[in-house]
Amino acid sequence: MFVTVLLLLVTLCAQRGNGEERAEAQRPGHVSVVIVGGTGDLAKKYLWQGFFELYVNQVSSGNTFSFYGGGLSPADAATPVLFEILKAVSCSRNVSQDRCALLKEQYLRLAQYRQLKTLEDYQDLAKHIEQELQQEGITEAGRLFYLSVPAFAYADISEKINNSCRPTNGAWLRVVLEKPFGHDFRSAQVLASQLGSSLKDEEMYRIDHYLGKQVVAKILPFRIENKKFLDPIWNKHHIERVEIVMKETLDVKGRIPFYDQYGVIRDVLQNHMTEVMTRLTMRLPMNLSSSEEVLQNQLQIFSSMLPLGRSQAVVGQYQAYKAAVQQELNKTKDHVCLTPTFAAVLAHIDDTQYEGVPILLTSGKMLDERVGYARILFKNDIFCLQNHNSVHCKPKQVVFYFGHGSLQYPAILVSKNLFKPVLMDSEWKEVTEPTDVNILGLPISDYYVQTPTEQREAYSELISHIFAGRKNSFISTENLLASWGLWTPLLNSLANSFPRIYPGGADNGDLLDIRVKGKDIGFNSEVVIISPDQMGGMSANGFQVMQGKYRGADMVSAWAEELVERLAADIQEAAEAAVDEGGVFHLALSGGSTPLALFHRLALHHFSFPWRNTHVWMVDERCVPLTELDSNFHGMHDHLLQHVRIPYYNIHPMPVQLNQRLCVEEDGGALLYEKEVSKFVNGSSFHFVLLGVGYDSHTASLFPGSRVDELGESLVALTESPVKPHQRMSLTFSAINRARTVALLVMGKGKHELITQLSRVKDNPDKWPVTGVKPADGRLVWYIDYDALLG
Repeated sequence: MFVTVLLLLVTLCAQRGNGEERAEAQRPGHVSVVIVGGTGDLAKKYLWQGFFELYVNQVSSGNTFSFYGGGLSPADAATPVLFEILKAVSCSRNVSQDRCALLKEQYLRLAQYRQLKTLEDYQDLAKHIEQELQQEGITEAGRLFYLSVPAFAYADISEKINNSCRPTNGAWLRVVLEKPFGHDFRSAQVLASQLGSSLKDEEMYRIDHYLGKQVVAKILPFRIENKKFLDPIWNKHHIERVEIVMKETLDVKGRIPFYDQYGVIRDVLQNHMTEVMTRLTMRLPMNLSSSEEVLQNQLQIFSSMLPLGRSQAVVGQYQAYKAAVQQELNKTKDHVCLTPTFAAVLAHIDDTQYEGVPILLTSGKMLDERVGYARILFKNDIFCLQNHNSVHCKPKQVVFYFGHGSLQYPAILVSKNLFKPVLMDSEWKEVTEPTDVNILGLPISDYYVQTPTEQREAYSELISHIFAGRKNSFISTENLLASWGLWTPLLNSLANSFPRIYPGGADNGDLLDIRVKGKDIGFNSEVVIISPDQMGGMSANGFQVMQGKYRGADMVSAWAEELVERLAADIQEAAEAAVDEGGVFHLALSGGSTPLALFHRLALHHFSFPWRNTHVWMVDERCVPLTELDSNFHGMHDHLLQHVRIPYYNIHPMPVQLNQRLCVEEDGGALLYEKEVSKFVNGSSFHFVLLGVGYDSHTASLFPGSRVDELGESLVALTESPVKPHQRMSLTFSAINRARTVALLVMGKGKHELITQLSRVKDNPDKWPVTGVKPADGRLVWYIDYDALLG
């Protein structure tokens, strides 16, 4: 077959004015393209067309190709389906009809379907590729696997590829993955770890098709090309706000099984819109082609973002969604459906360039039009006394218009009262033909407009980048985890929130209009439409904060959001009382994921908190450098300390790293911290200690079987954890039980069994460490959310 292919390639090259010498000089290599899920919707709509365009563009480059559609179905059933898809591919306008027919014929000859279900199937594919290469004497350039399958299958398929389908002799391997890449930070971390055991990071291409859109890909080049104009105004002194908007008119009928697990924030905001945001706000790279520099600049933005909590988002759900869920998921009428189909989120970047600039990310289904854009609206310092239509008094804005809407084509628009953008790229052109269109408050004639000379489909663009090994347009593991780190706390805080119901389309009116107030966001109208049956079995009392007793101590219980609000208020009350009494407040905080929502609440809502008089101490620390993500202090710094005005000398991290080594007994780190506590804290009695409880009932870093009674009167000790990193430094019960107030925060359904068990057991700190928390002269309060309490 390959002999025929080469002869046809030579013929095609000659038609383009290129002779055999060019093909020989290129030393052609063979590329095997495997689309796993090759007869699915995505493959049918975009992938086979994208790979056809790649083939057309590469046909004279000296490379040869074979294409495989893979799937679970047997070959005799799926082959006819595949070839119906392949017959539908089309050529661009600059390819003649005869040449197009020849290319399509060859594309079909190079393609075949193979069942890819078991490890043996992948081994057979590898043998087939190697036999063909050997028989025809062709050098292999590489293998490209496109996984157009559900994300739960990625790890298994990647393992099969790694074990049986890796090319040899220096040929490359590229594996393309479609979103979703996890459901939250933890699941993304697990998936990344699973994939990392089979594939190198440079072999993985996590695709976000939005990065293939020509306008999105042009954001950074545009900022660089117009640096002279933009540098003076791309900051908090000139930018009024940034808007990133994706509106859709369609519903999600037919996609409910997927959509109901994810919702609009996971589907669109966490990926597409976050990528656009970082490209708009990141520091410009010195070398745009350096994927590493671009990544580091993006990560810098993530580390500077203010945390997102419940007060930074509003959510909605179109009215017909619940009926679609009942139909497609076989749910009853009393099923409570909280999945948002609309969301507006207010973000802020806490650095000197963008401090105070609101960034609005808005997306939804069943809205009034289909359109996507990013708009940078600038402050207007000119006041027109009489001629309000003067160009000087009109909005000053740069609009990255992704497509659709009233303009109908992708474009970059700069209002004429700002500057005339330079045009350095031959693949872009200026639009000068007048049209009767208004874009975001201005007629098109008030803009300088640039558009691509030829519109290209996003998947086709990205496929060409994958083939070329260009990683700038793909999501790295670090970028992915940083994004989930930003969005997961918000998703958790919204888990029990009822979305505003909206009718859909033009009937929405002003129902979804939003109002920004400081760092918070809300719907502009107070009307909340919730269908009566949507309340399900939830009673009004379910939303109240309840007080009671648990294990003989005080207990506060509520839904997670209200519980965190109450705990934050209680901490501030204790802080103000301590400062009034003695001028200082000593607060000891645990690490881990449980207190993150509390940290966000304190950072974003408690502006009158007496941080200048507060000393922050660590309850425990993992024996890792403080700069690592696993460090409790690192998490506390990122989510709380860097966002509040606390003197740096009031912050007391645990000294786990001394003499360039971690938690070595002879270095005396625990004793050093104990002395620091004794020096600053009167009677070594903290005003407030916040603890969590692990699934094994450990608290601080005091674990079952660690014989805590042997620690005696020591305030700080080195301990061992059953999970990595094993070494820890922790306050002891001697230190914890001297505190005036100890709060135990327990959240999530996963803790329900533990809470039930603890309610029945007697005090036994060696087996149930948390039962050793018994303040001698202070108060113990359990803060338990309803999920943990009721299951």
